[in-house]
Amino acid sequence: MSTLRKEISNGSFCGGIDVDSPLRHFSGATRTTNTNGFAHDLLEISMGPHHPSTHGVFRMDVIVDGEEIVQLKPVFGYLHRNHEKLAEKNSYLGIIPYTDRLDYICSMTNNWAYVLAVEKLSGFQATERAEYIRVIVSELTRLFNHACLVGFLLQDMGALGTPLMYAFREREKILDLFESLTGSRMMCNYMRFGGVRCDLPEGWLDEAKKVVSDYPGFIDQFEALITGNEILLARSQGVGVLSRELAISAGVTGPMLRASGVNYDIRKTDKYGIYSRFNFRVPLGDHGDVFDRYMIRVLEMRESLKILEQALNQIPAGPIIDPKAKNRGLRPKAGEVYSRIESPKGELGFHIISDGSASPYRLHIRPPSLINLTILEDMCLGQTIADAVIILGSVDIVLGEVDR
Repeated sequence: MSTLRKEISNGSFCGGIDVDSPLRHFSGATRTTNTNGFAHDLLEISMGPHHPSTHGVFRMDVIVDGEEIVQLKPVFGYLHRNHEKLAEKNSYLGIIPYTDRLDYICSMTNNWAYVLAVEKLSGFQATERAEYIRVIVSELTRLFNHACLVGFLLQDMGALGTPLMYAFREREKILDLFESLTGSRMMCNYMRFGGVRCDLPEGWLDEAKKVVSDYPGFIDQFEALITGNEILLARSQGVGVLSRELAISAGVTGPMLRASGVNYDIRKTDKYGIYSRFNFRVPLGDHGDVFDRYMIRVLEMRESLKILEQALNQIPAGPIIDPKAKNRGLRPKAGEVYSRIESPKGELGFHIISDGSASPYRLHIRPPSLINLTILEDMCLGQTIADAVIILGSVDIVLGEVDR
């Protein structure tokens, strides 16, 4: 039994359809012969874009032989918000609210990835207190992102209601903290170049410590409810396997990559912000299947709690923004920069080219949801239609950062 299975908390890259495939356009059925020698037709199924298990306006063109998937094509484009071109017509400060809406579950980490890129371009440095606040709100974001992912995944397996409502109950407590801090529950627009928009209100740290101290009990309750459930084990173990080699070659990042056994976390490798000051480990999987991807999220929540406990106890007093940093009317010097963070879903990066004007000459976003989806077909080949639903669920996508 693998180490990850014990630890309950205390093919080649396709990237889409082979252009030489006779089924590449999904036009009509193709004849095949099963092991008994009987000829029959393959069946094309369109899942989405308004399907309860496609996690947004997203479609999968699937061809099945009986219930077995022989080809699967992800189809994007039903949601397009034009973030990158809009950014090229807006001020650097005015772009921050657009980042909220990339991964609309995780606006705080979206803000951080973008302002880090602009700070790198402009030479600004966040203040000591602001660095701690950024870590705190980002790890709180990781907590409820992973809890919601587990809830949605269990719903995909047929556990209607209970796990997801447990996750949303805890999410509401964190969103209450965000609302009292920023005035908004989801689209927080909180980070600023050189710091954050406003300081923590009176009593906020005590409330945050209460949420963090109660959260391990929630994870224990969550795991008691679902981790050893025989349906979860039967549906997830050995399903949707992503090999270490394919994950690396396809550019997969985040919990999906670590579930395949790759020890890679940007908080450790880049040590952006002040992550080098905190003691936490990087959980790894052994099999790269749906179960490992589930367990990695559970274990990462426990590691985020360790970071939060340290940050909440160590946060210093002081200014929340660098007085030398400029937000309104910012015109960075001409240059090019790429900056990235470990968002809850993987590597979120911003590539900015400045020509010295008040708007970026070019801005490109490297979203983990889009990149991690490119190996969906590889994980689904040979699996059943029912398996495809939970394999997609284990990827953890938000369409706002898939169709940009």
